[in-house]
Amino acid sequence: MRKLLSVAAASLAATLALAGCADGATTAEETPTPDPTDAAPTDDAVELTEVVVGASPVPHATILEFIRDNLAEDAGISIEIREFDDYVLPNQALNDGELDANYFQHIPYFESEVAEKGYEFEHGEGVHIEPLRVFSNTVSDPSEVEDGATVAITNDVSNQARGLLLLQDAGLLDGITLESSVLELTEENNPKGLNFEETQPEIVVQLIEDPQVDLAVINANFILTAGLNPDDAVFAEEVAGNPYANIVAWRTDNDNEGVAILEELLHSAEVAEFIETTWPSGDVIPG
Repeated sequence: MRKLLSVAAASLAATLALAGCADGATTAEETPTPDPTDAAPTDDAVELTEVVVGASPVPHATILEFIRDNLAEDAGISIEIREFDDYVLPNQALNDGELDANYFQHIPYFESEVAEKGYEFEHGEGVHIEPLRVFSNTVSDPSEVEDGATVAITNDVSNQARGLLLLQDAGLLDGITLESSVLELTEENNPKGLNFEETQPEIVVQLIEDPQVDLAVINANFILTAGLNPDDAVFAEEVAGNPYANIVAWRTDNDNEGVAILEELLHSAEVAEFIETTWPSGDVIPG
């Protein structure tokens, strides 16, 4: 009897062992098909062309961020944005090869910089316009400005002439041209005897609160950066026929093909819609 039990136990163990082997075995025909999503990247993957762009924080960098996050990859580029808070360094950085392109300036400023500093730059078509505005804590309309009032205005050549033209449109100056400057004003040009405080454009916006300043002529990107309400301006620049469209600039020896792609994307319908949606009050206008 004991012998029979031993034989039966041995037979059962053998059966279980065979079952275990059968469960764990896999034939060639039963090999699972690999999931294509688990495959390692191949050499056929598209390599993006990096474009390093210098820009003012608002609206330029904001627009570039939209392109970077929504349009760039499908167009074959990646965008690195480097922000600048002034108008001098972006062109210096472009000239020194630290940037592939910059996007912060309008055409008259670009032309002034190239003429003065000998930069070998080219530029694209106008992307958008930011109307120049006059702010004041002392008057609500230009007609209220008294003789001898103090005006804060930028000290860069092209934007100063632009500001003087705006004050002329407001009825405060006369005989102003694109070449005018504060130093060249005469009694005929300046019948109210306005006093001008010249400073860097990024400083002008801070002088609104200065009790000694009656008017401040401020560039739109600094209006936006400071969080000012454009509707609070006492006077604003006309958009129709405005020559101050902002552009992308690059060196004449540029060999980065991504710059041309970026230029094209900036003029796309998607970017125009983004600008109109983001700044519905007309602070930034495509074109």
